Amino acid sequence: MEYQYPIDYRWSTDEIVDVIAFFEMIEKAYEKGIEREQVMSAYRRFKEIVPSKAEEKTICGEFEEMSGYSSYRTIKKAKEALDGDKIRMK
Repeated sequence: MEYQYPIDYRWSTDEIVDVIAFFEMIEKAYEKGIEREQVMSAYRRFKEIVPSKAEEKTICGEFEEMSGYSSYRTIKKAKEALDGDKIRMK
């Protein structure tokens, strides 16, 4: 991994850790696959930290630009999946 996670330095240490955990879940969805509930749980926490749609779009866009992994497509797929499903992105 040769990129940095997009973070806002106004966030607390716990919030930064939770946002990074969310992006790690997105990475896992692409690299190995991940349980739907793990992704959704991380996303719910991410939305507590970043409630604004515009800010979410900016942060997730930066992450996709650096990593090639789409948070938007991963969350969309997770929302469409059933409980217990594994999310695997291509």
